[in-house]
Amino acid sequence: MIIILKKDSQKESVNRLVKILENKGISANFIEGASQSIIGLVGDTSVIDMDNLFAQDCVEEVRRVQEPYKKANRKFHPDDTVIKVRDTVMGNGSLQIIAGPCSVESEEQIITTAIACKEAGATMLRGGAFKPRTSPYSFQGLEGEGIKLLLKARQETGLPIVTEIMSIADLDLFADVDVIQVGARNMQNFKLLKALGECDKPVLLKRGLANTLEELLMSAEYIMAGGNMNVALCERGIRTFETMTRNTLDISAVPLLKQKSHLPVCVDPSHATGIVSLIEPMSLAAVVSGADALEIEVHNDPKSALSDGGQQLTPAKFAEVMTKVKDLAKYMGRTLGK
Repeated sequence: MIIILKKDSQKESVNRLVKILENKGISANFIEGASQSIIGLVGDTSVIDMDNLFAQDCVEEVRRVQEPYKKANRKFHPDDTVIKVRDTVMGNGSLQIIAGPCSVESEEQIITTAIACKEAGATMLRGGAFKPRTSPYSFQGLEGEGIKLLLKARQETGLPIVTEIMSIADLDLFADVDVIQVGARNMQNFKLLKALGECDKPVLLKRGLANTLEELLMSAEYIMAGGNMNVALCERGIRTFETMTRNTLDISAVPLLKQKSHLPVCVDPSHATGIVSLIEPMSLAAVVSGADALEIEVHNDPKSALSDGGQQLTPAKFAEVMTKVKDLAKYMGRTLGK
C-alpha cells in the first residue's frame, strides 16, 4: 500500500500519520519525489482502514500495491534512480556504453581493448575475471589477477570497470571494482544478493536465462532490502524454443521494466544474440526502447579469444556501431556518458 501526500503537507501532520501507522505494526517509508511525496507501507496492511487514512489532512490518495517487490517498485519511488559511477551516471536519461572483452586474458589484451573502446566512445570497461562456463574444461578466467589487470586498464584509460562476481568468498577482491556484475546464472543466488545488499557498490543485475521480469525485480529487491539501492537491471536474452540465436532478446523488457521500476535498465546484445552481425541492430533497438546502457563485448583479436569469440566485435567494428549509436542517441536528444 502507498499513501500519496498532498503538496505542502505540514511536517507535524505527516509525522502524526506515520506514528499512527507504526502503532499498528506497519513500517512506513517516507519518499520525497520531485513532483510528489509518498509513504510506502510494508507489513500487514489489512489492519488499516482506508477511510480513516483519508481523515488525515495530509493524505491525497491511497493505493493498494499487489506486486511483491516494494523497494524496486516505481509506485513506491516515482522518480528514476540515478547511479553515480565515478564521473559518470546511469539513469539520468544519458546513455552509457559498457564495452570490453568477455574475459580478461592478458595485460596487453585488456589495455589495448580498453584504449580502443574509449576512443570509440565507451564510458565504462567490462571484462570477466571470474568466468562461469558451461563446461568445467573451458577457460575459467584469471580471477584475482584478472581484476588487477582491469585496475591497470582503468588507470590507463580512466574508464570505470564492471566485472562479474560468482561467490561471496571473493567479495574482498572487488574492493576497488566500480560496478559489481551479477551474471544470469547467479540471479537467484540469494546469499550472494544479500551480501551485495550490505556493500556500497553499484550492482548490475542480469536477468536469468529462464526467469520472468518479476523474478528479476524480486532479485533486485533482495539487494535493496539489505540497504544497497544502487542496482541496475540488465536484459541479456532469455532461453526460448528459437535456435538461430544464442538466446532471444526480450526488447519489450526495457519499457516494461521502466514502467514497473525506477531502476536503470541495461541491454546486453552480445549475450542475447551470440551473433556479431546482430549486435548493431539490437543495440540500436535497445537505444530506441529507452535503455539506459548497452553492454557490448569487444576483443582486440576475437578469433584468438579464450571465450565467446564468435560474439565479440573487433575494435574497428565497435567503432562503426558506436557511430550509429551516437547518431541515434543525438536524434533522440540523449547524451552519451555524463
